[in-house]
Amino acid sequence: MDTEAQPTERDRSSRPSASEGTTSEAAGSEDRSRFALVSRLSSWIPGGRITLTLLVCLLFLLLLSTFVLRPFQIPSGSMEQGLRIGDRVLVNKLAYRFGAVPQRGDIVVFDGTGYFGHADYIKRVVGVGGDRVVCCDREGRIQVNGRPVDESGFLHPGDSPSAVPFDVVVPGGTLFVLGDHRSDSSDSRDHLGSPGGGMIPVGDVVGRADWIVWPFGHATRLHRPDAYARVPAAGRAGAHG
Repeated sequence: MDTEAQPTERDRSSRPSASEGTTSEAAGSEDRSRFALVSRLSSWIPGGRITLTLLVCLLFLLLLSTFVLRPFQIPSGSMEQGLRIGDRVLVNKLAYRFGAVPQRGDIVVFDGTGYFGHADYIKRVVGVGGDRVVCCDREGRIQVNGRPVDESGFLHPGDSPSAVPFDVVVPGGTLFVLGDHRSDSSDSRDHLGSPGGGMIPVGDVVGRADWIVWPFGHATRLHRPDAYARVPAAGRAGAHG
């Protein structure tokens, strides 16, 4: 009689196959390699794992600031009352990538070197390439492509749209920008006779200001106002008084 115990189906199914054992060993080896690398790096750096973690976080923030979001502190009152001196805003550096372009009403941060001065500035886009921007109509409003723009929703209380008359056509690839606090803003109006005629090349735009993040009591999302929604595209302007 054969007295050797025969393996049951359950016994066979419970045994790991050769491939399963290999996969498990490979995964374990990989985990041990990662752990060993982290331990080795930690041993080389003063402060060990805490310092390593801080360095990784700093690297992440640097990459984020370089390619995605950049903090910007409001340096003057030129964009009051929406943006106050000392406010911190987050600038979306991807807003005008992948084919997107600035639109009328956007608040943009740009490099003013060679046009406004050797610094970054923050202003509102009033005209884009091809637009005709005129100040002012008989009711004191700025016109864009023949359409008057109601700026009362964001203009600083007590300010007129402009005390400086102008009639400009914005060249392609550039922007005509103004501060919301017109009486306290040096903007495209003040550089009409300068190189570039006060226009900002789109290529010098750092990004679009999308959020106020500090102080917390003033934190909000910045939206494009509806005031420019009815402005016709350049070249399709009708006659409006």
